[in-house]
Amino acid sequence: MSDDSEAIAGLHAVQAALSERPERLRQVMVNGERHDRRLESILDAARHAGVPFEKLGSKAFQQRVQKLGLGDLRHQGVLALVQAIVPLDEQDLWPLLESSTAPLLLVLDGVTDPHNLGACLRVADAAGVHAVVVPRKRSAGLTATVVKVASGAAESVPLIQVTNLARVLRGLQEAGVWIVGTAGEADASLYQADLTGPVALVMGAEGAGMRRLTREHCDQLVHLPMQGQVSSVNVSVATGICLFEAVRQRTAIKPA
Repeated sequence: MSDDSEAIAGLHAVQAALSERPERLRQVMVNGERHDRRLESILDAARHAGVPFEKLGSKAFQQRVQKLGLGDLRHQGVLALVQAIVPLDEQDLWPLLESSTAPLLLVLDGVTDPHNLGACLRVADAAGVHAVVVPRKRSAGLTATVVKVASGAAESVPLIQVTNLARVLRGLQEAGVWIVGTAGEADASLYQADLTGPVALVMGAEGAGMRRLTREHCDQLVHLPMQGQVSSVNVSVATGICLFEAVRQRTAIKPA
């Protein structure tokens, strides 16, 4: 595998790569002893896109999985070599803001678990988020696990890595973006926040939450109104709740 290639695994991840960016794929490999419609649809898509593919026996396929370092992933009998996804830089964020009069951004401060990052990217795609912003040194990267869990969202949602998150938040404020951070001790509920305009939702890592500087650069802090015995939910679950409250507000029919 070349330096600019990476391996992805799983039906959703490979199918999404074939659908969204087939030019990135260099080879598709499948367990030739598995026979089902979903696997055949991937081979059909590879043929249509002109992507080379290889059918391997179960033992040879598993050896290839181990060689590529994907042993911990649920590969579902399919993997692919693709051109590595390169995260965007801070300079790429500002043109994205111009694509909408009311951009919706997701900022993840310290989400280092690849499963959580992948799940956050997936829900960000579902909610129509324009970009996901993460600190360069305190975040999971675009690993094979992230790409698989994201189920195609790593291809469609820009992931922007920034060196100084506080500086970027200041820049967003100067650009007219309202910064809403989530904190369990906040007085205001999520459902009291106005999320209809240009908004950046900031989610902190589980346990530690947002860093102090990140919190200080928020225009408003909100909490999720927990009704049961647990005090918090997984960061990807909380992200989904917050983003779809923004979607609800933005798509609600305004009274005449």
